[in-house]
Amino acid sequence: MSDKQRRLLITGIIIIGVILLFRLMNRPQAPTMFPETPQERPQQKADAYEVDPSLPKGERDNTPECLVPEADGNRIFKENDVLLDASHMEDGYIMVKCGADASKIKMQVTAPNDVVYTYNLYPGTGYTTIPLSLGSGTYHVGVYSNIQDNMYVTIFSQDLKVTMEDPLSAFLYPNTYVDFDADSTVVKRAADVCYPVNDDLEAVAAIYDYVTSVLEYDYEKANTVKSGYIPDVDKVLSDGKGICFDYSSVMCSMLRSQKIPARLEIGYAGSLYHAWISTYIQEVGWVGGIIRFDGNDWSLMDPTIAASEGTEELESFMDNSQYRTLYMY
Repeated sequence: MSDKQRRLLITGIIIIGVILLFRLMNRPQAPTMFPETPQERPQQKADAYEVDPSLPKGERDNTPECLVPEADGNRIFKENDVLLDASHMEDGYIMVKCGADASKIKMQVTAPNDVVYTYNLYPGTGYTTIPLSLGSGTYHVGVYSNIQDNMYVTIFSQDLKVTMEDPLSAFLYPNTYVDFDADSTVVKRAADVCYPVNDDLEAVAAIYDYVTSVLEYDYEKANTVKSGYIPDVDKVLSDGKGICFDYSSVMCSMLRSQKIPARLEIGYAGSLYHAWISTYIQEVGWVGGIIRFDGNDWSLMDPTIAASEGTEELESFMDNSQYRTLYMY
């Protein structure tokens, strides 16, 4: 590493340290375990948000762009009342629906890296959009019907050989965990908060600041949420509170509607279960873990440092050896 690179790295670390210290000093502190009475911080009402008329329009185009998953019927696989539409595999998603008469239907997608993603299917509710998060490769899709207790029987099995036209598209389309459309409130809010920004990095920071200012952590929900829970992003905004999954889904929905590819990632940092968001910035590439949740609090990497530091220096600062991604949505 050259002296210039070393000075840039040290400067970046100092700036990040100051930013994190400022955030810690100005946020309520949460212990490792959830407190019985969480501290409160002023919240801005999500549905009352308005653009400050004194702010000039930024250089960046904040017009929303909401891609719409489609089941065209051009590539269909059917077995035992399960219908899989693979017409848009090359765009990073498949669509599945089930008409089976069963109270519990599970679907598992085995990605090219052999990681298994598990989803719930609900008969009679139409298509569910499933992301193909690992890009090109062979995916295996299995659907299973519950027969009793924790026993399931296979009712559908299919291998899919996927050649992705654009690996980023899977992280621009909505899916079952990041569900939004052109009429969603989160889409309008994203356009509002991005009105004064000049580039994608500023948009990421603006959306982060907005979501963390209008939502408060729902400790009761965190202790009572059931397996299979899927966020309703507009309801989360309306309620003004949510769990880490809710925050992540809202942020990803807003980022994607602003044409910024965003991955909702779940895994471990050391021995602790974490959630974080990675975004793709033009001329920078994927910025891993730019928005993180550590089980108690959210944090934002300084976007300026994320853009200016080289890959080696950035990974050194983030200590990515401690971060192990299990799932991407």
